[in-house]
Amino acid sequence: MSIAPAEFDAPPERRSEDYLWTLNFGPQHPATHTTLRLVLKLEGERVVDAMPEMGYLHSGFEKIGEHLTFNQYVTVTDRMNYISPMANNVAWHHAVEKLLGIELTPRCTFIRTIIAELARISDHLLCNGAVGLDTGAFTFFLYAFYQREVIYDIFETLCGARFTNSYTRVGGVSQDMTPLVIEKIRSFLKTFPKTLDDMERLLNRNRIFVDRTKGVGVLTKAEAINRGATGPVARASGVTRDLRRDEPYLAYADLDFQVCCASAGDCYARYLVRMQEMRESLKIVEQALEKLPGGPINVGIDQRTALPTKKQVYSTIEGTISHFELSMSNRGFEVPCEESYAAIEAPNGELGFYIVGDGEDAAYRARCRPPSVLHFAMFPHLIRGHTLSDIVAVLGSLNIIAAELDR
Repeated sequence: MSIAPAEFDAPPERRSEDYLWTLNFGPQHPATHTTLRLVLKLEGERVVDAMPEMGYLHSGFEKIGEHLTFNQYVTVTDRMNYISPMANNVAWHHAVEKLLGIELTPRCTFIRTIIAELARISDHLLCNGAVGLDTGAFTFFLYAFYQREVIYDIFETLCGARFTNSYTRVGGVSQDMTPLVIEKIRSFLKTFPKTLDDMERLLNRNRIFVDRTKGVGVLTKAEAINRGATGPVARASGVTRDLRRDEPYLAYADLDFQVCCASAGDCYARYLVRMQEMRESLKIVEQALEKLPGGPINVGIDQRTALPTKKQVYSTIEGTISHFELSMSNRGFEVPCEESYAAIEAPNGELGFYIVGDGEDAAYRARCRPPSVLHFAMFPHLIRGHTLSDIVAVLGSLNIIAAELDR
């Protein structure tokens, strides 16, 4: 017996359980790409209901933020979204600097803008590459992952780490951009557009991919707003909100870019938005490189917030004292007894941190607003009435990161 999709809005307890059976999708499953679980109610191959379950990592990221200093905690933010850790680094210290009232140097704001956009490209490559892989486009996946390796090479040259970068610091960054880093970024800007063209030719009109994503997992504009969707998920439904434009931070106010939107709100629209956003990120990086100012990458040591350089430590008494207080004592930061919330436009949406200061060099309370939690919560609404095979496409288009769920 088949049931029309419109009837799937009825709660499953009102149906006859004789026709339904339960299936566990995850927590370890090749198509989830992470540790999460879906408890599915099925009638044949059609999904009647789905219950998302989180909590398999037991990471305690937020509580750890109350026991590590503002600089130490950046290593934990790498693990929150291990697909684009640079963006998490930027988000955390953006919130800390708002609490402490620190104004970054011009060069630092442009450097952070560049790494945040490279992280966005890296995240979108994995998301769309994985969706292509899950729907049968293996070649597309290889194209995407090769370009991610190129970005990893850039990050490794910049800070010595490929994956968990821990690059930002309170009041600045750990290393300046060298001519070699800039050369590698310029090379990427020249070669990546051709790869994007090839990827679009592979998938945009691929009959199997289009059939499996168009009209699947539709999220209307009103639903996106009411359910708290942000980022590409919201913009694919016609919500024209982007924190880089609407609440500018770093150097975005000085750069020219377009907010990429669609109206269909399905899996295919979310794929297209991410593909176009990568092109806009290339424009942002190119402009930021051209406008990259000189000068210091960290605020001065007189503010006692950013670690001094080795030359300052070894040759000046002020540098030695500042390094000692920031590294070995709790007198480094003058933290107000206040609270603040700051967010950035991360690759998956609004990523914000709420911090309460009590005068110590660690947060009294640290809470995170990750996009994956809200997007995972709307999954049952998107999948009801679809078939079992559609789960892979819908879940992949939301780009759920488990470490953002259980924090």
